[in-house]
Amino acid sequence: MTTPPQPAQRQSLAGFRLAKHADYQRAYAASRKRQSASMSWFLAPQTNAYAGAVQPSGPRVGLTAGKVVGKAHERNRLKRRMREALRRHIELLPEGCDLILHPRRAVLTIEFTKLEAEIVRILQQAKVEAERMTSTPAPSKPVL
Repeated sequence: MTTPPQPAQRQSLAGFRLAKHADYQRAYAASRKRQSASMSWFLAPQTNAYAGAVQPSGPRVGLTAGKVVGKAHERNRLKRRMREALRRHIELLPEGCDLILHPRRAVLTIEFTKLEAEIVRILQQAKVEAERMTSTPAPSKPVL
C-alpha cells in the first residue's frame, strides 16, 4: 500500500511581519532604497534599540502600498498576492534584518508567477546584502 501524499504545511507570516509604525520608520532610517523591476525595497539590520520591547526573534518583512498604487481594494489585493508569494518562500528571509517591499502599480497586472519570481530575486539579493552587512567589520581608526 502506498501512503497518500501529505498536504503542504501551511506556514504563516504571523511572526515575520513588521507590525508597528516605529519599526517601519527605524528600517527606513537605517537603510537605503533599492530598486527592482516592479518594486522598491529597503533592507535594514535589526538593532538593539527596542526601548522596553522584546528584541525580534528572527527576520521580519513589511509591505507598503501607497494610494498611488490604486484604490483600497486594489492595494489590499496587491498585498494579499505579495503575502502569499512571501509565505511560499519564507525560508529566504535574511536573518537579523527587516525588509520592506514597496510595489509599483505594475504589480497589479503582472502574473502571479512573475511576481513570485521577482520576490524570490529580491529575497536572494537581500540575503546576500544581509550577509555582507553582518560580515563587514567596523572600520578601524588609522594608526599614526
